[in-house]
Amino acid sequence: MVRPFLAYIMIFKSLCRHAGIGANSYLLKTKSAKIVLDAGMHPKHEGSEAIPHYEYLAAGTADSIIITHSHLDHVGTLPVFLQNQPQARVFMSPETSELATAMLHNSVNVMQSKRVEHGIAEYPLFEHRELDDIEECFELRGIEKPFDLDHGGTVRATFHDAGHILGSVGVTIEAEGKRIFYTGDVNFEHSTIQKGALFPTETVDALIVETTRGEQERISTYNRQDEENALAEAIARVIARKGSVLIPVFAMGKTQEVLAMLHRFKQDGLIPKKTPVYIGGLSTKMTHVYDRFTDSSRRHLAGFRFLKDMELEAGSKKRKGPIPFHPGCIYALSSGMMSEKTVSNNFARQGVLENAKHGLFFVGYADPETPGGKIRTAQPGDSIVLDPAYPPVKLNCETRIFDFSGHSTRAAIADYIVEVAPAKVFLVHGDDGAVEWFRQEILRRLPGTEIIVPEPGIEYEI
Repeated sequence: MVRPFLAYIMIFKSLCRHAGIGANSYLLKTKSAKIVLDAGMHPKHEGSEAIPHYEYLAAGTADSIIITHSHLDHVGTLPVFLQNQPQARVFMSPETSELATAMLHNSVNVMQSKRVEHGIAEYPLFEHRELDDIEECFELRGIEKPFDLDHGGTVRATFHDAGHILGSVGVTIEAEGKRIFYTGDVNFEHSTIQKGALFPTETVDALIVETTRGEQERISTYNRQDEENALAEAIARVIARKGSVLIPVFAMGKTQEVLAMLHRFKQDGLIPKKTPVYIGGLSTKMTHVYDRFTDSSRRHLAGFRFLKDMELEAGSKKRKGPIPFHPGCIYALSSGMMSEKTVSNNFARQGVLENAKHGLFFVGYADPETPGGKIRTAQPGDSIVLDPAYPPVKLNCETRIFDFSGHSTRAAIADYIVEVAPAKVFLVHGDDGAVEWFRQEILRRLPGTEIIVPEPGIEYEI
């Protein structure tokens, strides 16, 4: 008997609540299984508005969920997802398991503070004890080792190193005679610690691809080593004039990349070897995880341990009180976007921004609406509101922006799309302009590929 044609159709559905970069979550549905990709929390929204549309998936019906990496816009609402899908198996890399657990516990603390400060009654969305329970259920898988996503063995997955942060993966999913690839967040270039992505190059039936940097064209003369050396020179100038350097960083990923650069700068004599380097408490927790995986992960500086092999002023129980501010120091402090009430924001507001001796150097993305984003576009002498609870602060310090993005350039991702020549491509994780650039580029280079910008809740056939 010939089975109905519909039995072979796979379905893709975006569970994202908002278009663009945010609470990433997607559903793949076969005739016998439902697989969810990521469970993000939107960084620009609060409460229920920050949660994906999990109501699009009937309670108790998901077979499994894959977490591609430990940034909150990909894992931040995993406990919320599991509240209605407790039977779902949770797959991630070993590195992601440790980093995500630390990030989610910190997220509980942040939500508890927001409940008090902003009166958000929904917060926290989950508690520490829930995290302790679900962590026991994580199923850890290494890269390039196929595994089943459902108990019936009808859907197979393989993780591939995505080069974005420690433990980040893209994933090949095979079912119904079709091959689907989801990039997650990807970086094809080598960076200081992280090696570039190693993705498969076989043709795929469908590609779900991030478009983060679609609006940004990198200059043709860019060279990573030159960019690092330019940062070293800028730091050296500030230290020479007895100022201090503030580098806003994300606690996970960007902190460790910056530390690796600073280590090289000192070893090569580009900055004074005795320059004190300060990092915060959450960054220290994440750095401990990086140090635990130094020999087992695909990374540069194998065997190198930040907290053992560098002289760091790291956040710990031994250091009582706030981080002290001294001249001649480097402060790699979160948050990377300098959000209100974070350490980097406080340092900028309490002395760095208004003093011409100091330097404020950006090494990653900052949303234009955040304090960091406002500083990046300001002119010297402008007054900037870093926190509405305090008066504006004048921008007098030296500011620089360096390109050390953890996301691939648009050109590299476009080349990859052409290489795997998908029958269908789903453009996700990008603002409207970024998505449109990719749509036009794919249309030009792969006229036979169907290009889909998925609307939340709409089912698309694969």
